[in-house]
Parts: sequence; C-alpha cells; structure tokens
Amino acid sequence: MLRLIFFLVVCTFVGVRSANLETVSDEDLINLIKTEKYVVVLFTSRDCERCNNFENKVILLREDLVDSLSAWVVRVVDSQLLRLYSTDKEPALVFFRHGIPLLCDGSLNEEEILMMFTENKEPTVKELTDDTFEHLTQASSGATTGDWFVMFYSTDCVECVRMIARWEAVGAKLKQKVNVASINKYTTGASTARRFNVYEAPEFIFFRHGKMYRYQIPRYDINAFVWFAKDWYKNARAETVPVPQSPFDDLVQMIANFLHEKPWVLKLGSITIGVFIIISVASRFRRKIQTSQKKD
Repeated sequence: MLRLIFFLVVCTFVGVRSANLETVSDEDLINLIKTEKYVVVLFTSRDCERCNNFENKVILLREDLVDSLSAWVVRVVDSQLLRLYSTDKEPALVFFRHGIPLLCDGSLNEEEILMMFTENKEPTVKELTDDTFEHLTQASSGATTGDWFVMFYSTDCVECVRMIARWEAVGAKLKQKVNVASINKYTTGASTARRFNVYEAPEFIFFRHGKMYRYQIPRYDINAFVWFAKDWYKNARAETVPVPQSPFDDLVQMIANFLHEKPWVLKLGSITIGVFIIISVASRFRRKIQTSQKKD
C-alpha cells in the first residue's frame, strides 16, 4: 500500500513538472500585461523543436519564478505580438515588469535566466528629458555619473517600439557598468536631439569622458549593442560633446534641422524668392516703359 502511494505521488510530481505551460491568447496576454506586476511569456509556434526544448527550460524555471517573483508564466502560440518585442522568430522569452518588456537572450541557461529576471524586477532603462539630460549624464563635463548609452526614439517609429524589449536587455547586461537610457527626440527631448544633430530615430550615442560615439553598426541585436559599449566604441569616431545650447542657439538649430528634414521648404522658398524678384524687376521695367510712353 505504501509503495502504491509513493508511486502515485512520484507520478503526480513528474506530471506537474513536465506539464506544458498554460497557453493564452493574444487578447488574454494583453490583459495580463496590463493588470499583473510580473508576467513571463514564452512566444512559441507549432511544430517547432527548438520551441519545445525552450519550453522545457522554462518549465524547470516556473516554480522558482512563481516563488521569487509571484510571476505569471504562460505561453502564446503563433502570436502576432512577437514582432513588437523581437526581430527573431520563435522561440522568444519576454519578461514584463509593470508592462515594460525585457527580452531574454536565447543563449542563456536556466540559472542565467532566473538571475537576469530576479535582478531586473524593475525597468533598467532610464528615461531622460531636456530638463534632466545634462544634470544626470554630465555628458559635456565627463564627470562622476559614469558612461551613458542613449537611444533617441520617437513614438511614431515602429523600429523604436520594437527596440524597447531589446534595449531593456542591453540595460540589464550592462548594469553596474554603463547607464542605459532613452529620450524622445520629438517631445521631451527635442532640444537635446537638436544639440547632438540627431535627425533619425532610433539613433544611439555612447557618451564617455566628455566624448561621444555614434552607433552606426547595421545590427540592432542585444549582443552588438553590449559589445559596442564595452569595447567597440573605440573604433568609432570620437566627437567632443557640445555644451548645452542657449535658447537662441537652440532656435537657430531648430530652424536648421527643420530645413534639413524638409529640404523642399528651402527649394520652395528659393523659388518663391526668385519669382518675387522676377515680378519685381518686370514691374519696374513696365513702369519705365509706361513713363517713357507718356513723355513721348
């Protein structure tokens, strides 16, 4: 009898450990992200062996994630939402903290995933504005707040939205080494964007010891950004960080940027001025002819 009870307990335990993750729809996932503090989501697809292997990895972590974070651990199959968080195909593991996504590097093992999530329960990327940028970064003085890796973004930029989860992962990997931040180039960070001649979004600039290095590598994956901040920036052109602009200088830069982004305005203005000059000259010439005819 005792052997039978023991066998049933073991079978139950094994069944629980090997069971699949709870599957939710995209709509249910959106509701979870909105209402729950911590949500761990595995994006998977049907008939995908890599997905099954990754799911087994997450299943082994599920109990620890629930115990340490009180997190919901679910999966979605063939989700349309994945494109918002990753450029890769399934599988992908995303950790939502207060709705902010953190994309997990697929090469991590179970222990590294658990450590990454528990050490980054709060968003890692700092939000900067025109009012806080220089005070927090001390970019032009190269003083005591350390190195900063900043993403200039805009809310109407699809690539910027897709960068959020990856940029959070960059912040997690560079934690305690580099400050990772973001700033809206069109609203609360418009003046700062003009200061650094940022025209496109997203654009990335690494600030270190009074110098700035533009990230111009055509790769937007997590490891490429981390590698750049740790060492590769030395291969980029070092620029002296410009000092904060006066209101007048900022206005001049705003006009210059506007003309740079909308060159047709300058062309239209040139055409308008040209037409005005032609009309003015023609008008004067006509008046001279009329005056001459009156004298005759």
